[in-house]
Amino acid sequence: MKSKKVTRRSFLTTVSVGAAAIASSNIVKPIENISTDIFTKNSSTLAALGGEPVVKNKVWPQWPYVDEQIVESIAKTVRSGRWNRIDDNVNGAVPTFEKKYAQLLGVKGCVTTGSGTQALHTVVEAMGFGPGDEIITSPYTDMGTISSIISARALPVMVDLDKESFQLDPNEVENKINKNTVAIMPVHMMGQPCDLDRILAIAKKHKLKVIEDACQAHLAEHRGKKLGSLGEAGCFSFQTSKTICCGEGGGIISNDEKLLDDCYTVMNHGTNKQGRSVTIGPKYRMNQFEGTILLEQLKHSQEQFETRNRNAAFLTSKLKGFKGLVPQKLYHATDKGSYYLYAMAYHKDYWNNVHRDVFLKAVAAEGINLSPYIKNGLHREPWTENILSRREYKTMYSAERLQQFKNDLHLPACDWVCDNMVMLWASGPLLATQKDMEDVINAIMKVYENRDKLHLIS
Repeated sequence: MKSKKVTRRSFLTTVSVGAAAIASSNIVKPIENISTDIFTKNSSTLAALGGEPVVKNKVWPQWPYVDEQIVESIAKTVRSGRWNRIDDNVNGAVPTFEKKYAQLLGVKGCVTTGSGTQALHTVVEAMGFGPGDEIITSPYTDMGTISSIISARALPVMVDLDKESFQLDPNEVENKINKNTVAIMPVHMMGQPCDLDRILAIAKKHKLKVIEDACQAHLAEHRGKKLGSLGEAGCFSFQTSKTICCGEGGGIISNDEKLLDDCYTVMNHGTNKQGRSVTIGPKYRMNQFEGTILLEQLKHSQEQFETRNRNAAFLTSKLKGFKGLVPQKLYHATDKGSYYLYAMAYHKDYWNNVHRDVFLKAVAAEGINLSPYIKNGLHREPWTENILSRREYKTMYSAERLQQFKNDLHLPACDWVCDNMVMLWASGPLLATQKDMEDVINAIMKVYENRDKLHLIS
């Protein structure tokens, strides 16, 4: 049967939102298995080649979110003169935020730190991991994930990704477990749950701890539970770009009260809640200014979370069946995602084999800025050579083990993701309107319709 041709406009109006929260009477069910050659070409000239853009002067919602109540709360904290958490370790902004955040995530407690990296490192230290121990994690993440492990002089064992979800491949995780493996540190990339069902099962089978790097995943849910609450501990970042933020800052959540006490002690330069200096620890305390901002951010966080999920569902429904740009795969147990980023895989075979950068330039000219994310997986960064040359690593790990570590830095799926991932930054933009989401789709589809002209863009 000959395919019926549709234009970009009809594509927008015939493909459903796919989510009840944004359903409307004039939208029908999604098109299944859309052929990649059904779009009408050359509906208009690409803006990069002199045509009119889909949208001019696009303005996204401001992020970080600021209102007068936040400003007044900070001013009140300044006037109080109580700027450090230990100035009021019971009713101050920081301990109050810890209680509210734990309640929001359905866990027994929260310990805050100065950053997400500090939160992860605090947990590694509180669990007693160090030289000779190995922790399995992802190469596709912020350096803070790795830093939390090497700061304790443990060995980060990076494993390859699932190319569709951009997350740790559980098969690769299990293949890398050995007698020195003590923990798995999965990273919930872009704010979406990794394959936790399998990772938790692997950890249970091999008697390993799970430290969830949920730094991008505020309020996201797996099987009805908030991310960070499924492993022994979960860690969050409140850095400015995150969907709950205060500039810098981090948090640890857990249902293990002893672990929480140990985390507090490590975070508090080795001094416990009773004031006794009992162990080794850095000084990672969150200050009252950060706690004040976070308390105000929480007031809007759930509404913003739902808006991002609604807009993400809209984008995903519009891209359903489109093989040129495929949204990040979500695992079946995902209830809702944080959408720190809205991520897609760029398949150049469907764009006349032009490089991703040409596609991005063409879309930007249409008024929509998409971008890559991580340029290189961390297996390709110089820290690997640095630790291999360090005396402590040479002392605590055999030459054979360090050579194997080096040999294992071949992670082709991660390389592919770095080269082909495209994202819309979501913290601010996914708080926009459905019309703004339509602009995103229109810009992508206009470029697709003119894909035979992309080679002309310099």
